[in-house]
Amino acid sequence: MSKITVSTLNKMKAEKNKITALTAYDASFAKLFHDNGVDVILVGDSLGMVLQGGDDTLAVTNQDIAYHTRCVRGGSRELFIIADMPFMTYSSVSETCKNAAQLMRAGANMVKLEGGEWLYDSIKTLTQQGIPVCGHLGLTPQSVHVFGGFKVQGREEIKALEMIADAQALEAAGAQMIVLECIPSELAKRITDAINIPTIGIGAGTQTDGQILVMHDLVGISAGYIPKFSKNFLLETGNMPDAVKKYCRDVKSGAFPSAEHEFK
Repeated sequence: MSKITVSTLNKMKAEKNKITALTAYDASFAKLFHDNGVDVILVGDSLGMVLQGGDDTLAVTNQDIAYHTRCVRGGSRELFIIADMPFMTYSSVSETCKNAAQLMRAGANMVKLEGGEWLYDSIKTLTQQGIPVCGHLGLTPQSVHVFGGFKVQGREEIKALEMIADAQALEAAGAQMIVLECIPSELAKRITDAINIPTIGIGAGTQTDGQILVMHDLVGISAGYIPKFSKNFLLETGNMPDAVKKYCRDVKSGAFPSAEHEFK
């Protein structure tokens, strides 16, 4: 497997070759994913829920993400690793740069920030300093208390237009990828068509440039409920390597997500 870079991902978008992504938090799963076809790993602040047992992601620290990023990098030198910037670690441009640098030193290839146009200055500064950025629009888990829970976003046309404008602003600032979470599949297509950088969907239908799942959802062991947009691939295959391979095949072919995993 060749080393994956931003250029690799842009080429995949141009060639309509779907990007496969999963969350991971340690070296063993990073190696498993590397060996079975995954292109991108996200060291997600989802660890606050699936590893730490929290009700949301807000307690996760930058030190937590840096630690797990080092662990994941130890499992693969070739995989493209995105590290989440946790809650309130990018409230100012200076804080954003300091915390992003810590994650890059830990082994990340890119950092991910939740939010729209208000992040323009921070993203522009990060990219000027050589730190690639992934945006995150739709259901942004760090804003769960503003949304009043984990709810689908962008169903009203005015909200959809705002999200499209946010995506264009993130790209203009220098972002090189955007995660779209829990939005109607038709809106995800509109955003994907409106920008030139790759989009990665989770609960956003099949028209994005790639897909991501939390690894625990992939194998059906998440605490609490299983989200509508997820699928237990282990149940179908019986072992972890085959579950990961099937996930990658189904994303590449467009078989996953299917209509039952989409929001209208």
